[in-house]
Amino acid sequence: MSTYAEALMSDVQTKNPAEPEFHQAVEEVVESLVAVVDRHPEYRSAKVLERLIEPERVVMFRVPWIDDQGDVRVNRGFRIEMNSAIGPYKGGLRFHPSVNLGILKFLAFEQVFKNSLTTLPLGGGKGGSDFDPKGKSDIEVMRFCQSFMTELFRHIGHNTDVPAGDIGVGGREIGFLFGQYKRIVNEFTGVLTGKGRNWGGSLIRPEATGYGAVYFAANMLETRDESLEGKTCLVSGSGNVAQFATEKLSALGAKVVTLSDSSGYIHDPDGIDEAKLAWVMALKNERRGRIAEYADEFSGASYVEHDPNLDHNPIWSHAADCAFPCATQNEINERDAKHLLDGGVTVVSEGANMPSDAKAVDHFIDRKILFGPGKAANAGGVAVSGLEMAQNSMRYSWTREEVDERLKLIMKDIHTATVDAAERFDVKGNYVAGANIAGFLKVADAMLDQGIV
Repeated sequence: MSTYAEALMSDVQTKNPAEPEFHQAVEEVVESLVAVVDRHPEYRSAKVLERLIEPERVVMFRVPWIDDQGDVRVNRGFRIEMNSAIGPYKGGLRFHPSVNLGILKFLAFEQVFKNSLTTLPLGGGKGGSDFDPKGKSDIEVMRFCQSFMTELFRHIGHNTDVPAGDIGVGGREIGFLFGQYKRIVNEFTGVLTGKGRNWGGSLIRPEATGYGAVYFAANMLETRDESLEGKTCLVSGSGNVAQFATEKLSALGAKVVTLSDSSGYIHDPDGIDEAKLAWVMALKNERRGRIAEYADEFSGASYVEHDPNLDHNPIWSHAADCAFPCATQNEINERDAKHLLDGGVTVVSEGANMPSDAKAVDHFIDRKILFGPGKAANAGGVAVSGLEMAQNSMRYSWTREEVDERLKLIMKDIHTATVDAAERFDVKGNYVAGANIAGFLKVADAMLDQGIV
């Protein structure tokens, strides 16, 4: 790193102790932008990067609620409003025991660049709670969501901050959150995205992140005159993103052979076809079961239980052409990256946020495979959230075909912007640097225009 980058990272680590995910996200971006700030000293003199790294606002609050036994529970809620230079804050809410300030700051920081890449006028934010919806009754989830929104409502608005879903926050949770917001402010407005289709939601929104990661992979393959047809693919996760990535991959002629959850993963060498995927969707979305049941249901499939003592994830050890990590951050480490490369993988498109750690990313870049970082590859979700906001403003709904076509065009535009930025700053073929640069330039120029605020 340059002296400037080293000094910047030292300051970040000093000001934000015990936040490794945030440090990791910032370091990746800073390393990519050294050439940019060298060519454009106005960014350095106006301290644009320093201001981008510091959230505009951090909200932290307690969330008391009552469980089904009548006992009082207390969780912690957060909203990180990172940057609003190009539009209102936009980013999901995550309900998971691992949620803390550092993880949400990393996600909010990534969201700024991701939203910039979509070409839509959206700033970046993120929020959530250490509440775990797993194992809770619908009534318990409702009580928690209502308490959470009773505090959050004062900080959000359709022209201020528009949250969406993320891990642990699906249609059920968005419904409860929206109902409480509407009740408090006495207003029916598009303050949340991911809403139900019959009360302001958009077609394709549930599918968008998974579909978008697949479209981005297809765009990368086109640069080498290839397609996804006939490719064997590893997919991690079994939630919303993984399900719809699997659906779109199958539709484009690829074969998905793995899915996972926190308990372990399944490998099905015959491929997870439409009927099998429908069974998985019912398992995870309706029965809220574990992926282990898949191996009992379908002959030929095997299940491997998660082993916390392993220094790698065996899901990435299977031979394949493409990998779509769709579970969570840092699920691919250096050893996993080597296994993927040794197994023949030449395409990695990140459906999750920062699922590859820094050393894994270095291996992918060094081997010059097609590597789509999350801030570019999984931007389809927030892109369609932006389209949902547009439809809400117009009091109008586009057809499934219209939204899907707009999503395809946005993902193609993101790919083009990423490739062009990498070439412009002499890192041709490096999608990580290209995405960081393209996302940064739009936000940085807006920040310069708006003065020191």
